[in-house]
Amino acid sequence: MSLRKLSEKNQNKMKTLLLIDAHAMIHRAFHALPKEFISRKGIPTNAIYGFFLMLQKVISDFKPTHIAVCFDTPKPTFRKKLFKDYQGKRPPMDDTLKPQIPIIEEMLNDGKIATLKKPGFEADDVIGTLANDYRKEFDRILILSGDRDLLQLINNKVFMITPKRGVSDFTLYDEEIVKEKFGVSPKKIPDYKALAGDSSDNYNTARGIGPKTATKLLHQFKTIENLLKNSKEIENEKWKKIIEEHKDQIELFKKIATIVKNLDLDHDINSLEYNGFDDKMKKQLNELDLHSLLNKLYNKINPNNIKKKVKEKKTNSQPKDQINLF
Repeated sequence: MSLRKLSEKNQNKMKTLLLIDAHAMIHRAFHALPKEFISRKGIPTNAIYGFFLMLQKVISDFKPTHIAVCFDTPKPTFRKKLFKDYQGKRPPMDDTLKPQIPIIEEMLNDGKIATLKKPGFEADDVIGTLANDYRKEFDRILILSGDRDLLQLINNKVFMITPKRGVSDFTLYDEEIVKEKFGVSPKKIPDYKALAGDSSDNYNTARGIGPKTATKLLHQFKTIENLLKNSKEIENEKWKKIIEEHKDQIELFKKIATIVKNLDLDHDINSLEYNGFDDKMKKQLNELDLHSLLNKLYNKINPNNIKKKVKEKKTNSQPKDQINLF
């Protein structure tokens, strides 16, 4: 199913829940746009600007009836407690990005867009819980993120939208595309990661077992549990030795890779309803000198015209390649 085809279904006014992985999309926006985005008061705004552009683009394309923006929290997660080096190789957050995250969260609250988080858990777990809790309440559920861990939530009703280029070009994942890309169904993504590892999360559970081998083993044994229970049946002696020597790590990292779907979240479905951005958010947009963004969010400018508008507003102080990001 193409992104355009899914978008066209909005004409039927489907009841749609949009779940947004806040930190993933904020990081995407920050790295997609130049750091020269700064307000007159010296506040960096590139992540703010890019995040809300992406949000408006997806809202325009899919017309969600309900939205939840899910945040990580500073408190260590249960994954960090299970494996202290979890995500240990990720670089520290840029100093110009840090102050933009609480501003984005405050703006969303002012705009009456629901924000949710759970100390001790990642935004992934909040998204997983919402997708699970509301699978019968909506015609479709859309997840906006670049984190492939969330692919495990995809089914015949849940889809994932990921940024492909800049802040206005997206790719849609459904069950078939996940199978084509990884060789396994969405629900097997934790098993796949437990075998193949994931450098972004800083774990390589069974060195010598790569993506292709992981896929082959899962086709034969279906699950990690069945593979470990019947490891003597592995015909390749090298693979058998690696699996048996790393049994504990493989079990651990399947647990780490599996998204939690049963959190107790303090909200109700009515709090997620989307009726446009509340006017209260205009104040911060003005204070941050994001006047063009204010027009886009409140005057319902077609996001497809963003490229044209940015070209018209280009100044000599902006990098030449900035326009290509749109």
